[in-house]
Amino acid sequence: MVVGELFLSAFLKVLFHRLASSELLQFLRQEGLYKKLQKWEKTLTMVQAVLGDAEEKQLTDMAVKMWLDNLRDLAYDVEDILDEFATEALSRKLKLQHRDDQASTSKVQKLIPASLSKWSPSAVKFSVHMRSQIKDISSRLEELCKQRNDLGLQINAGGVSTARQQRPPPSSSVPPEPAVFGRDEDKAKLLEMIQRNEPEPDAVPNFRVVSIVAMGGVGKTTLAREVYNDKAVDDFNPRVWVCVSDEFDVLEISKAILESITCSPCNLKSLNEVQVQLKNQVAGKKFLLVLDDVWNKDYGSWEILKSPFLAGAKGSKMIVTTRLEDVALIMGRDIDCYKLRLLSDNDCWSVFRKHGFESGVVSGHQNSESTRLKVVEKCRGLPLAARSLGGLLRYKTRNDEWEHIMNSEIWNLSDENEVLPVLRLSYHHLPSHLKRCFAYCAILPKDYEFDEKEVVFLWMAEGLIEPSEDNKQPEDLGGEYFHDLLSRSIFQLSIGSDTKFIMHDLVNDLAQSVSGDTCFRLESS
Repeated sequence: MVVGELFLSAFLKVLFHRLASSELLQFLRQEGLYKKLQKWEKTLTMVQAVLGDAEEKQLTDMAVKMWLDNLRDLAYDVEDILDEFATEALSRKLKLQHRDDQASTSKVQKLIPASLSKWSPSAVKFSVHMRSQIKDISSRLEELCKQRNDLGLQINAGGVSTARQQRPPPSSSVPPEPAVFGRDEDKAKLLEMIQRNEPEPDAVPNFRVVSIVAMGGVGKTTLAREVYNDKAVDDFNPRVWVCVSDEFDVLEISKAILESITCSPCNLKSLNEVQVQLKNQVAGKKFLLVLDDVWNKDYGSWEILKSPFLAGAKGSKMIVTTRLEDVALIMGRDIDCYKLRLLSDNDCWSVFRKHGFESGVVSGHQNSESTRLKVVEKCRGLPLAARSLGGLLRYKTRNDEWEHIMNSEIWNLSDENEVLPVLRLSYHHLPSHLKRCFAYCAILPKDYEFDEKEVVFLWMAEGLIEPSEDNKQPEDLGGEYFHDLLSRSIFQLSIGSDTKFIMHDLVNDLAQSVSGDTCFRLESS
């Protein structure tokens, strides 16, 4: 399993944050080591800039893979040294406080200068040990920087890997298939929410936002498309579908909506001109707007985007699909947030059959109960996984080909399926501190039910919870980390429990993928 560029990049950001700590900087200056570690930061920044290129090349170049492995090992060694510095600085601080307490009652202690504390036998021994360690780290860093050039690693624009930018193609309102399995009840509930027009206070806008929230691959876009194309919403006019994705550019989204309504290209350059035209197009009309795949958590951007739609007729609706519960709450109300669940085993099998068996005659072996059980076990209610697995087997006619794919982890079939890029987007959008915490969750066994404190205490034990500027307790800060991952659909409530949580098997695989061999677990057979 390859070392993830994103995980290493996140790890290096944490190191940079620690190197900027005021207490650590003060200790380093006292020890005369500040310039050495300042040079480390500069070198690591240079190395970090080529991580994107290294991530792509490691798949075919073993030398690059070894370079990334060595960089990861070095990063952990740097973190260990910073831990030792922090421990020594705290130890000396406590000893100095103890000496000051004694000095208040001892005339002899008052005559000993505080500066001599750094020349105690233990301090001298520590200094010699650390200087040896620093010399070793500096040498390895220089070698890695030299190898970076020898390997021909290039700096990508913005320092971001093109692999990182890979994502599924934009969605559209046109159904890609005639049948959708297992979503009739969900569709009925969504249509009810869309058609509901109960009296509301005047302060509420003329439109309401209905959000569909779930992890990647559950079928949020499919459900939104089913509702959008249903005859029950024919009275909405105009109806508009826009795929938003990563970049929440208010001008570009507004232009896309305007172009969809007018069916003509928009050449206007300013946001004001576009939004004036958009307001005129929706004024007094009952519209239905779908914003698919939204990640934006900036309330100010949302306020600007929605302003032209305040002119719409009462009863207008927006449907938003997102993996982030926070996005749903920013754009609408909690009661209008629909949390989409996984498919049943039977429906998952139906999706698989639809995509896997259409190209030829279905043999008894391929349609056996054992095959069904393997499919259900692999996909775990995720329709994207069922569709992708079916697509892989669509033109495989030999039993040995089926056996190979069915006995392989779906995650390891990444070159041939779309599950990997879809789920990795959730990891891409995590801030650095959450990437480390999520990657550490690779130690959790599949199907394991856990509670919040259990995971938070594990993070605390590993030093993954960064000190906050407002001096929050680590346990409280870890709780915030946990609920952030929960709101991003990384963790999910276990069925039938309000206190236990689980990770979907494929999200668990994602954690293992991004952590590489930095985490491992032992499981009994």
